Amino acid sequence: MAATAERVRRAWEVLDTVLDPEVPALSVRDLGIVRDVIDHGAELEVVLTPTYSGCPATEVIEQNVLGALQAEGLGPARATLRRAPAWTTDWISDEGRRKLREYGIAPPGPTMPDEGVPIRIFRREPGIACPHCGSAHTEKLAAFGSTACKALYRCLSCREPFEHFKPI
Repeated sequence: MAATAERVRRAWEVLDTVLDPEVPALSVRDLGIVRDVIDHGAELEVVLTPTYSGCPATEVIEQNVLGALQAEGLGPARATLRRAPAWTTDWISDEGRRKLREYGIAPPGPTMPDEGVPIRIFRREPGIACPHCGSAHTEKLAAFGSTACKALYRCLSCREPFEHFKPI
């Protein structure tokens, strides 16, 4: 029993080192996509929830997770994708939000499940805080940044462009 708990604990530590291929400042744990690690005796099962159902990085993440576990002698392992409940940016850890800011990406704000989000033709967004100077005097330049999960902004105070991780 103690060996099982130790194996699972070591697996979580290894998962702290597996970086997201699209935002390499974050580990897959920081991103909140690792939902569980289960020791089945003969193998470990890592339960992952993709950020988007069509995220092109999902296969790479699966391979990187399994490769890292095997490299640490914790394999064999398998990855299981769990799409329900859907991933939300609320699962990004506080450490992950700090890392995003330091990487130059404005982290998403919290979503409020009790308040809902009204559907609007023209979305009204509060000023997104610039990760460089902290000013909320910013403007959106494009709905998409380097990936579909980010938007491109510019700070009107320090004039620096930056990406914002969209809240979902």
